[in-house]
Amino acid sequence: MRGNTLYIVVPCFNEEEVLPETARRLGDKLRALMNAGKISPQSRVLFVNDGSGDQTWAVITRLHRDNPLLCGLDLSRNRGHQNALLAGLMAARGRADMAISMDADLQDDVDAAGAMVDKYLAGADIVYGVRSSRKTDTFFKRTTAEAFYRLMDRLGAETVFNHADYRLMSRRALDGLAQFQEVNLFLRGIVPMIGYPTDTVEYERGERFAGQSKYPLKKMLSFALEGVTSLSVRPLRMITGLGFLVFLISLIMIVYNVVRWATGNTVAGWASLACSVWFIGGLILLSLGVIGEYLGKLYLESKDRPRFLIQEELGLEEENRG
Repeated sequence: MRGNTLYIVVPCFNEEEVLPETARRLGDKLRALMNAGKISPQSRVLFVNDGSGDQTWAVITRLHRDNPLLCGLDLSRNRGHQNALLAGLMAARGRADMAISMDADLQDDVDAAGAMVDKYLAGADIVYGVRSSRKTDTFFKRTTAEAFYRLMDRLGAETVFNHADYRLMSRRALDGLAQFQEVNLFLRGIVPMIGYPTDTVEYERGERFAGQSKYPLKKMLSFALEGVTSLSVRPLRMITGLGFLVFLISLIMIVYNVVRWATGNTVAGWASLACSVWFIGGLILLSLGVIGEYLGKLYLESKDRPRFLIQEELGLEEENRG
């Protein structure tokens, strides 16, 4: 029989408004799963403070003091959502048989965690939380989000459609994740690379309970670029393809102009010349920018800097280790 100690990992950045309600709902869910005999009494909720500028850590400290099922991990500075999530998963790795990651804003359906645990007990190592629909999204949000997933796949960054970071991972899957050492993290693309038996659980995503979204459009675009350049070299191959295409067009234009000159039909074409110069110049700058993104990532990876540093732990004593 598989072990059944569960850790729910919740990255937090400036979430002081929503944390008390998040803690209440997750605490209730843990107790319900314990009472049903699905998870062990050593199960915990682990809040990871990602260098928040508000009272998030103070709230986590108070919550832990009032309820020992709620633990805390305080990073030394803001390292971004993906690194904070990884820090929590790696802390849970040696203490839990399975870990569920979810955001603090309560948009992810807490009740879906029970279905994920059932899938794990049935043999799945990774269970993806997948949105059943996007009815609550605006047309713009729905269109851009779906385009995001399709674009990622076409550019070589394989992801699970309509899945964010709400997922369950077994200890074996967490051990696999620990072997991926890159600094530029895009967990939605890395986790599918692990393999092992997988399953999905559909859920309805709700409205944010309190506070403001941490992923406006600008940040989502940056996130997409990070994912593509971290997981795939297809954009570089596209540049190579464009280079060949432009080269072929230039050969055709050379032949065309030679024929025109030989037949005495040369005509000044400043407009076409200007357009060609701007097009080629823009293509070169775009290509250099994409290549620069990859070189920048190589530069950061070569430094081998730590992805996060832990400043303080609450409720993660050695005796909690599985």
